[in-house]
Amino acid sequence: MSVTVLLELKFKPEAVAQARAVFTRELVKTRAHDGCLQLDVLVDEDDDTHWLIYEVWDTVEHDEAYRAFRAGDGQITDLPPLLAAPPVKTRYVTSDI
Repeated sequence: MSVTVLLELKFKPEAVAQARAVFTRELVKTRAHDGCLQLDVLVDEDDDTHWLIYEVWDTVEHDEAYRAFRAGDGQITDLPPLLAAPPVKTRYVTSDI
């Protein structure tokens, strides 16, 4: 069963341009990762420092494998200095409602 992940990011105002460059580079890898069905970046129209990364994964296991990749060899080391607050990740399962 597919899962949807929302990753909420808040950047420092002076870091938005660099964040765009980092994510342009790194999301190519995410989109190519096994099990990634969809990935969109949503930018708050009133606050360009506030982003939501909308991800759909084939299974929880695919999402977990991706998170392990990002915690290890795929870690984005130039991201933390750009953030104004810690990222918030929420995973949702698809309901039959």
